[in-house]
Order: sequence, then C-alpha cells, then structure tokens
Amino acid sequence: MRRIFWMAVGAGATVWTINKANRVARSLTPGSLAEGAALGSLEVGKAVRSFRDEVRAGMLQRELQLNRQLGLDGSVLATPGYSEDARVLRAAAVRAALPPGTPVPIDNVITKLDRNEDL
Repeated sequence: MRRIFWMAVGAGATVWTINKANRVARSLTPGSLAEGAALGSLEVGKAVRSFRDEVRAGMLQRELQLNRQLGLDGSVLATPGYSEDARVLRAAAVRAALPPGTPVPIDNVITKLDRNEDL
C-alpha cells in the first residue's frame, strides 16, 4: 500500500512539473514574447495619453485663470470717466447697463493690472 501511495505522489508531481515546464517554454517563444511586448506598449501608450490629457486640461485651466487675473478675457473694464481713483467693475455689470447691441468701447479697458483690487 505504501509503495502505491508514493508511486501516485511521484506520478502526480511528474505531471505537474511537465505542465509547468511546458507553460514556461510556451511563454519564452518569440511569438509569445512579441505579444507580451505589444501588450506592454499598449498599456504604456494608454498611460501616456492619459498623462497628456491631464496636462492639457491643467494648461487650459491655468491659462483661463491667468487670463481672468490679467483681465485679458474682457471681464475687467473701467467705469466711464476713468480717473486714478476709479474702482474696477466686472464686465457683466457694465454690459448689463448698456443697451443691447452696443459694443463696449475699447478705450475703457484698464491696462494697469495693479488697479484690479477684487482679484
């Protein structure tokens, strides 16, 4: 009985070892290595595209923020009759006071950035 048990254990270990060796041999063939490299490059490509999209979104957000802070988006206008003591108004308030279709005069735009106190 003992001999039959150990013979069965040896046969099982042999089958397991042969299967494991076949899997390793298949994974080291040129086709399998090329497939692994292709899948790896696809994953790297996805990561690079994701990083690129995040950088572009951050750049756009920062550009809009800088434009808003510098008044380059048309949101910072001077009050009519601009003087050194004049406060800065947001464009929405000035545009709401103008009749519809009236263009905002470009000479009312403040170019001194230090005058913008509400940013």
